Amino acid sequence: MIALSRGLLLASFSLLSLVAAAPALAQTAPEQTQESAGGETIDLDTVTVTATRADRPISDVPQTVRVIERNEIEQQLQLTNNPAAVLAKLVPGYSVSTQTISGASETFRGRELLVMIDGVPMNIPLRNVSRLLALIDLNSVERIEVVAGAASTYGAGATGGTVNFITKRPTDGAPTVSINTALRAFTAKPGESLAPEISGTVSGRAPGGFDYLVTATGAFANNTYDGNGRLLPSDGMLGQGGGDNYGRGNFLGKIGYDFDASKRIEAQANWIYLNQDPQWMTDYSGPFAAPDIGNPYSGESVLEDTKSFSLRYTDSAFALGDLSMLAYYNDIRKRFNYSEFDINNNFMVYYSGNLGSPTSPYNQTALYSERAGFNLTVDTPLPILDGAKLTWGTDIVHDDTWQTLTNGEDVFTPLNQMTYAGFAQLQLPIGKRLVVRGGMRYEYLDVEVNDFTRPAAFLGFPGLGYAVLPELAVTGGNYDYSAATFNIGATYKLTDTIDIYGGFSQGFALPDIGAFTRRAGAQGTSQILTYGCYLGARLRPIPYTCPKQMSVSFDDLGIEAQIVNNYEIGVRGSLGRFRGSLAGYYSTSDEGVNFVASTNTIGQSKEITYGVEFTGEYEVTSNLALGTNLAWREGEWDSDGDGTIDAWLPNNRIATPFRGTVYGNYRFDTGTVVRLEVEFWSGRDRFDGTETFEIDGGATLNAALAHPFAGGTLYVSVDNLLDETYANPSASATRSYDVYGWGRTVTVGFSKTF
Repeated sequence: MIALSRGLLLASFSLLSLVAAAPALAQTAPEQTQESAGGETIDLDTVTVTATRADRPISDVPQTVRVIERNEIEQQLQLTNNPAAVLAKLVPGYSVSTQTISGASETFRGRELLVMIDGVPMNIPLRNVSRLLALIDLNSVERIEVVAGAASTYGAGATGGTVNFITKRPTDGAPTVSINTALRAFTAKPGESLAPEISGTVSGRAPGGFDYLVTATGAFANNTYDGNGRLLPSDGMLGQGGGDNYGRGNFLGKIGYDFDASKRIEAQANWIYLNQDPQWMTDYSGPFAAPDIGNPYSGESVLEDTKSFSLRYTDSAFALGDLSMLAYYNDIRKRFNYSEFDINNNFMVYYSGNLGSPTSPYNQTALYSERAGFNLTVDTPLPILDGAKLTWGTDIVHDDTWQTLTNGEDVFTPLNQMTYAGFAQLQLPIGKRLVVRGGMRYEYLDVEVNDFTRPAAFLGFPGLGYAVLPELAVTGGNYDYSAATFNIGATYKLTDTIDIYGGFSQGFALPDIGAFTRRAGAQGTSQILTYGCYLGARLRPIPYTCPKQMSVSFDDLGIEAQIVNNYEIGVRGSLGRFRGSLAGYYSTSDEGVNFVASTNTIGQSKEITYGVEFTGEYEVTSNLALGTNLAWREGEWDSDGDGTIDAWLPNNRIATPFRGTVYGNYRFDTGTVVRLEVEFWSGRDRFDGTETFEIDGGATLNAALAHPFAGGTLYVSVDNLLDETYANPSASATRSYDVYGWGRTVTVGFSKTF
C-alpha cells in the first residue's frame, strides 16, 4: 500500500479516535429529544424492526441491530449498485465484498447470513451456492434491517445473522415517478469498461383503495480492471461468476388493497435476471487469477433467473392481536461457469472419457430450486403486564432442489424437503427500564434423498497424481431432522438514550447436502483410492480399464443438522452529539461446516467464532458528521475430527479478522453533499489444519459528491480514488490464490422524483 494511503488512513483514525461511530444502531429512544453538546436539541425518532416477526423498537431487541435507511441507500448507490458492498461498508461483522455476482467467502461473523426480501427467504437451504445478495436491486429497497447473531425466528439458515430487504411502499395519491441513471467506468480503460444502468419507479394510489408500485432496473457491465490497469478475469473464483460482461434486469411489482384502516392484502412479484458472456477462459496457474488471453471461453453463458411471488394479508384488528399471513413461491435457476481441469487449482472435473482431454464438454452446471411456503404470525397483547406481548405462529415450507450438467445429468442427489415449524416469543416489560424477551421454535424437516448416479469424474492432486472416479451409485432414502431452539435476553435502559442488552440465541440449519453428495466417493485420498482408479503421478493418454462398480449410501456421509449457540452483550445509544454501539459475541457449534479448498473436501466438526463490533457517529456541526464501523472477529475449529479444537478456521470463513470503514459527510448550505470514506482490512496468515494461505491487508479511499440540479440530484463518485492495487481478501480466500480487486472506478449519475 503506498505511503499516501497509509497517511490518509492514519489521519482518519487520529481524527475519529475523538469522535468515532455509526448511525441507525444508536436510534433507540422512542419519541424523545435530548440536548446536544452545543446546547441544541436533536430529535430521536422511534425505529422499529421486524426482527421478532412483529414490529418492535430496537430498544426492545436484545441483539445487535443495524437499520440502513433510504437516505443511506441512495448515498451508497452513488458509489455502487452492489448490496454486498454496502453491507460490507456499513455493517460491522460482514466480510469485504468479492466485487462479483458471487457471495462466496462473504460471511457474517464468520457464519451464514439468511437473506430475505420483505420477509420472504431467498436462500436455497439444500444447496448453498452463495449467489444472491449482490443481485438484489437497491433502487427498489426502502430500508435494510440486519440482525446479528444466530437466530431461528424466520426459520433455518440464520447461523450468523439475518438481513431483510424491505422494498418501497406505494405512495399516496397521483402517480409518482422516480428515476436513477448512472454511467460507471474504470479510469484504466474507460471506453472498454463502460457500465450504464437505469432504474425507474412508478407508484401511487388509485380511486377505490388500490395502490401500486413498479420498479424496473437495467444494468450492463463490460471489462473490469485492477489498480495496475490489468484486465480482470470473468471467473476469478473458479465457477462462481464474475463482475464483468453481463446484462442484468430487475423487476419489482406490487399491488395492494386496504379493506379498511386495519385490513390489507398485497400481492408482489420480484424477478432477478442476469446473463454473463465471458470472453476468455481463466488462467489459475500464475501467481494470481488472470484471463487466459487467446483461449476463448467455450461454455454456455452464466445465468441467473430468479422469480419470487408472494401474497400477504394483515389485520391489526384480529381478535387475538395483529395478524399476518404470507404465502410465497420462489422459482430459481442459476447456471455457473464452464471450467477446465488444472492439477494445481481445479482438482476435479467431470470426465470426458478421454485422458488426453479429460474435461467433459458438459463440465458446467445449472442449479434449480422451487420453494413454496406459508407463514402465519400473530402478535397477541397479554393482560398480565402493560406492554406484555406473545408473538406466535407457524411456518410450512416445501423445497425441491436439483443440479445438473448442461447435458441434463444430475451432479448431486435430487432433494425434496418439507418443513413444519411452530414458534412463540414472549416479551415482558418489567418496570419502565427493563424488557425481558424469551422464546422457542420447534422445527421438523422431512427430507427425501433420491437415488442418483454421480457422473464419472477426473481428478488430480500435486503429490498424489491422477485418478478417474467411475460413475458411483448413491442410494438415498427418507430422513428427518428436528430441533427445538431457544432464545432469552433482556434490554435495560440506563438512561433515556442509552441501553445495555444481552442474551442467548440459537440458530438451526442443515448443511449443504448437495455439496456432500456431489463429492460422494471423492472426499480425501482414502475415498479416492477406494472408489477410483489410480493412474499414477504422470498422466499418459493410453487405454485403460476401470472395472470398479461400487455404491455408497447417504447414511455413510454422516450429515448432521447444525445448531449454533450465540452469546452476546452490548451497549447502544446516544450522548450529546454522539450516537453509537459496542457489542461482543461468542458463538459455538458442534457440527460446523467447512470447505477446504486445498483438498476439495467438505466436512462437519466442532467450532467457535467470537468478536467485537463498534459503530458510531459524531455530529461535529449541523453540516458535518464523522463516523466509523469497526469489527474484529476470529474463529477456530476441530480440523481433524478428534473432538478437540486445534486450528484456526479457514480463510473462506474469516479472511480479514479486523476491518472497518471510516467516513465523513459534509452538507453545504447550497445542498451539495460530499462524502469521503476509507475501507480497510487486516491480513491473515492463520494455520487452518491443512495449509496456510496468507491474505494481505489493504485499504481504499472512496469519494462522492452530490448536488441539486434540475429538480433532482446530479452526482459524481470515485471508488478506489488512489487506484490501489490489492488482492481482494474474500475472493482470494475462496480458492487460496490471489484475485485482484477493482481499480479506480468513476460514476456519473442523476436521480429525480416527479
